[in-house]
Amino acid sequence: MFGYIIVNKAEMKFKEFDVYHSFYCGICRELKKKYGFLGQMSLSYDMTFLAILLTGLYEPQTRLGSCKCVAHPFESHGTRNNIFTEYAADMNLLFACFKCRDDWEDERKAWKFLFGRLLEGKAGRLKEVYREKVKAVRLLMQDFTEAEQAQPMDIDAVSGCFGRVMGEIMAVREDEWEEGLRGLGFYLGKFIYLCDAYEDVEADIRKGTPNPLKERYESLDFEEECRTILMMMMSDCCREFEKLPILDNVEILRNILYSGVWYRYEAVREKRRGQSGKKGQVPLDGG
Repeated sequence: MFGYIIVNKAEMKFKEFDVYHSFYCGICRELKKKYGFLGQMSLSYDMTFLAILLTGLYEPQTRLGSCKCVAHPFESHGTRNNIFTEYAADMNLLFACFKCRDDWEDERKAWKFLFGRLLEGKAGRLKEVYREKVKAVRLLMQDFTEAEQAQPMDIDAVSGCFGRVMGEIMAVREDEWEEGLRGLGFYLGKFIYLCDAYEDVEADIRKGTPNPLKERYESLDFEEECRTILMMMMSDCCREFEKLPILDNVEILRNILYSGVWYRYEAVREKRRGQSGKKGQVPLDGG
């Protein structure tokens, strides 16, 4: 369920992308410092949104810097680091551990099992620093696993479980913004889960792995129904976001929420339309 919370680079100014990438690189540096090369291997763009969001909301002191790395060995690039890039790095590793475990349980991918165990070995510090949050996320992930295994699978229940996981991650403090951040995370998490289910539904049907969209896939209204549900989730997510008093980098955050999160969905949708056309079939959405 990684890779959905990204920017639409084509609709960004160069300066905005540089800021976005500097937060990403800042998280990468935090992962290397705390968890070594294995930590860096778990890096995804998803937690960059979290770091920028919390930085814009709480406005902590941020250190600007530059560095070279394996990915960019010949050119220095900017970095931004603060307490929330550190938090985002920690949550990135925590999510990676759960993702590896989920992939192992669903598909028995041996390399994911091994990678997950190696990451868990690095994650001992998380259990001390974020004791209550790690406990809460673990319990929510157990609920999520049980909801995926239930028959019949309830699409609202299972996506809601993942939404609550994201809400727990977003709500970094117990303060006046906690409720809004939980709401934003809840709807964003539901959107991510449903996008992932939409993308994987054909593979999950072949493999026999859990997916709440399986029963709906043969419906003539499948595409329209999925799009309607996803638009409702992001509408609620964006409503919660716009309530937050964020000024710094707000256009980057809007780019992600209003455009970037739809990138993979649109790519999958167009691919299916193309495949339907090649087979001489009517596209699933009737278009």
